[in-house]
Amino acid sequence: MKVLEELLRSSLSMFLSAAPFMVFGLVIAGLLKVLIRPETVSRVLGRGRVSSVLKAALVGVPMPLCSCGVLPVAQSLGRQGATKGAVASFLIATPESGVDSIAVSYALLDPILAVARPLAAFVSAVVAGLTINFAQELPEAVMPSAEGGKGRRESLLSGVRYAFSDLWGDMAGAFFVGVLLSGVVAALVPEDFLGRFLGGGLLSMAVMFFVGVPLYVCATSSTPLAAALILKGVSPGAALVFLLAGPATNMASLAVLIRTQGKRFVALYLAVIAVVSFAFGLAVDGLYDLMGRSPAAMIGEAGDVLPLWLSLGAAILLVVTALPVLARRFRLFRPASTKSSDCGCGGACRH
Repeated sequence: MKVLEELLRSSLSMFLSAAPFMVFGLVIAGLLKVLIRPETVSRVLGRGRVSSVLKAALVGVPMPLCSCGVLPVAQSLGRQGATKGAVASFLIATPESGVDSIAVSYALLDPILAVARPLAAFVSAVVAGLTINFAQELPEAVMPSAEGGKGRRESLLSGVRYAFSDLWGDMAGAFFVGVLLSGVVAALVPEDFLGRFLGGGLLSMAVMFFVGVPLYVCATSSTPLAAALILKGVSPGAALVFLLAGPATNMASLAVLIRTQGKRFVALYLAVIAVVSFAFGLAVDGLYDLMGRSPAAMIGEAGDVLPLWLSLGAAILLVVTALPVLARRFRLFRPASTKSSDCGCGGACRH
């Protein structure tokens, strides 16, 4: 009984800390959806070995899409003239980061990891894109359709509705699972047990990389789990590797990329994610050592400064808005297999 109480207490504490930042991230993500038009994205990612990659990374970092949800968008960019390097850059930067995951990272982790995460996403995206672009000939540019921007611009209110219906509905289930798993880790894993095996160094980062690559986790839902792992002794660098590799890859998306982009593309894609995430992981661990501060002591500092009424209000809002969407999707769970083309992963991802 005590274990169950500890599980629920830890999960609730994690949820309350994250809720206000999740709401903030969702609102910003909804506004980005309205303000950044798809045809604009396609137009700015045209030819250019370097500029297209940099622009794709800059566009991708704030966008809240998972590793499967980003596939059709990236494929569309390729069909509209984006270079393969720009496609790779977008594929890495987008699922590894996002305004929602940045906000939740600040709430549940600490300022160091909250900054390191999007920075590492940007660097890995740029390195992968440049590597792929300079390893092959660039295709002929395909100009985006001139008819793309003629539709009526959505209102800002419609962007907020999208954030708390489609977007939150896509990630709510995974996020709640992540919160519960963080409670399971807090309640069942003995103190310093993981620290003995994953307390730092390349081996612990390699373990977290190979654990993260095949899993389907989104950037936001992986954050509470990473926070719980750090509290149990996992080094922040190893946790960062998981936060980068997990959202950027999964078996379904890799299978689609092999089929559409080729094995060489995927090999470079994975190699760059590994190298950059390991480099940032080592740098983050070194920074904590240099500061002489325990990463576990810094976890959740941002969430602690918010008033309880704000956390409770945000938590209630998230639960209330998630329930109808999740209930509707649950009823349509079996027939949803016919919609696998929406994300291009063959139905393996239920985002």
